[in-house]
Amino acid sequence: MPLSETCAAAIRGWYKSAMCRALLYLGQPVLLDHLLFQPDSALIRQSYMPKMLHMLNLAGFGMRAWSHDSHDADKPYSYGVTTLPVFDRNLKSLAEKVRAECVLAHVRGVAYNTSVDISLQNVHPFQFDGVPLALAHNGDLARIGEMKPLLVAHIDPAWLPNIRGTTDSEWIYALLVSQFEGEWTGGRRLGAGEIIDAVKRTLGILRDVRAELGIATSSSVNLFIATGFQIAAVRYCFDFGCYPTQDPARVHEANLTYLSLWYTVGHEYGLRDGEWTMRGGSSGDSVIIASEPLTRDTSSWVEVPEYGMMVADLSSGRPALQTCLLD
Repeated sequence: MPLSETCAAAIRGWYKSAMCRALLYLGQPVLLDHLLFQPDSALIRQSYMPKMLHMLNLAGFGMRAWSHDSHDADKPYSYGVTTLPVFDRNLKSLAEKVRAECVLAHVRGVAYNTSVDISLQNVHPFQFDGVPLALAHNGDLARIGEMKPLLVAHIDPAWLPNIRGTTDSEWIYALLVSQFEGEWTGGRRLGAGEIIDAVKRTLGILRDVRAELGIATSSSVNLFIATGFQIAAVRYCFDFGCYPTQDPARVHEANLTYLSLWYTVGHEYGLRDGEWTMRGGSSGDSVIIASEPLTRDTSSWVEVPEYGMMVADLSSGRPALQTCLLD
């Protein structure tokens, strides 16, 4: 079925909205500069010159990076600003010095209007004190304001005071951390199965609340999760293909296509003969998951399936990958 004229009009207004970008890394120590700034489509370059989903990302940058040789290694390096990362000299200086085994980084994109809150509280990733798990989100939950009163019943009351921002993403995070059993104590290591089950329960609750409110508008929920020893990525969209076409202003053009998510696995990631590449194949010891491939050579990158989840765990010394499909 061809797109309605309303949807076509939304596409022609391509830069009226923006969508976030994120990446995950797990494996051998990598210089942050080699993920954020240097490659052909490094994350910072994606904020102003994306090759997929051509929307600018101008609402800030945030990062968690774990180095197992650092002091208090269970705590990540944490960085967040509301300014444009391409002009951030402090971030560039840090990226040229810090190596990490696990990284979660995010550039924030928002709708271009005065109703949006640009604040440090809304910068991803989100991570509550005492919780080893951090989360970033690429997507847009339709009518989140109506959903919040119903979501409260599914969030541990201990976490509600920790929600400081206004984003749908932080509510997803609070909902996710509430799905794990037991206490969050120092040094707790999560299993890959625990993370998968918690994500499934989180998506199930969101689906039920949307149904209760009669929400059937396409809403993307690409999630990026890291603990320092695991990373997980979710490529998901509620009610994909359903749009309120009676008003072009209500069509979020980022949801007209299924948001992209890619991964690559190998032994060696770096610059060789003037080309950024990942070498080694599926049995490698390093994994990158990103909104789009970081390198010009995309032959080693694989698209995460729609309604798919990927988890990489470092407990065996090298990343063990699991993939599953989500309802």
